[in-house]
Amino acid sequence: MKDLAGLGHLFVVAFLFHFSSFMVLPAITDVTMEAVCPGRDECSVAIYLSGFQNAITGLGALVVTPIVGNLSDKYGRKALMTLPVTVAILPLFILACNRSEVYFYAYYVMKILAGIFCEGSIHCLSLAYVADHVGTKRRAAAFGLLSGVSAAGFLSGTLTARFLTTSSTFQVAAAVGAAGAIYLRAFVPDSGAAVSFHDDACDPLLQGSSCSSAASSSASSDEELSPRLPPYKGVLPSPSDMVALLTGSLTLSTAAMITFFYSLGEHGLQTALLYYLKAQFGYSKDEFANLMLIAGAAGMISQLTVMPIFAPIVGEEMLLIVGLLGGCTHVFLYGIAWSYWYHILLQRL
Repeated sequence: MKDLAGLGHLFVVAFLFHFSSFMVLPAITDVTMEAVCPGRDECSVAIYLSGFQNAITGLGALVVTPIVGNLSDKYGRKALMTLPVTVAILPLFILACNRSEVYFYAYYVMKILAGIFCEGSIHCLSLAYVADHVGTKRRAAAFGLLSGVSAAGFLSGTLTARFLTTSSTFQVAAAVGAAGAIYLRAFVPDSGAAVSFHDDACDPLLQGSSCSSAASSSASSDEELSPRLPPYKGVLPSPSDMVALLTGSLTLSTAAMITFFYSLGEHGLQTALLYYLKAQFGYSKDEFANLMLIAGAAGMISQLTVMPIFAPIVGEEMLLIVGLLGGCTHVFLYGIAWSYWYHILLQRL
């Protein structure tokens, strides 16, 4: 358990980052509606703006995240994690100053730019940092703990927003984000560039072959680092390099495809859900926070208890199947919950 205990500082940074990022979610719908369609509870323009933001952020992250990950192999995880953690503070700071229409659109542009660097980068760098320090046998449990800590940050931030005014919410979020960046630079030990590869020719993802005997024997130990993709020498990865990485491994390409379709459904749901609840039921920040607290509590309990316990027993593949089935059920129930025939059916039952 020594390797898991060494991740404590990373867990603190993950908690603070998700605390500040998700703390503003219950309030941002009201801020957007007030800036784009003041005095109204229903506004399709706000939904279009949110959808456009998610689309541009996703496309940008698709290009930027592999580059950031590659640079972290050369310059270290800590140095590259500093970028998204710091950039994420800027949109929060803008709305902490004012929430007028001009400030909102400045926030909107900055949020897109920050999302390109933050959406995928902080997640992949955190996972890479964990993989650098945890042996393969406990890696799934460590990933579960990291996700649980992130969910705890989501839950704590949402709970805090429940008792703050809208202006105070953004101010506190910006302050917590700054504290997370300072903590990262001060306490998190570096990894990545300082970690040497056992065999630079060992490239299991791209080659689909076994590594050298020395690397294999070293990776078999639960306490040692497993081989990673070697960094590109001297140049950044090109689009063809990224395509080769995806197509060179059936496991990686399948995981990427699953992630794409799952995220497509989840983000499509989340983009419109809060605006629908506001238009249909007149929800505001506090009601949004109550709903998010329920989801956050369930996620935190699952990630901190269920996944670390059952991952060594049933395996990562079975946990992935269960998680995907749960996500599909979640989206399906949301899809029918607002249908008129569903309410008629419930009344007759």
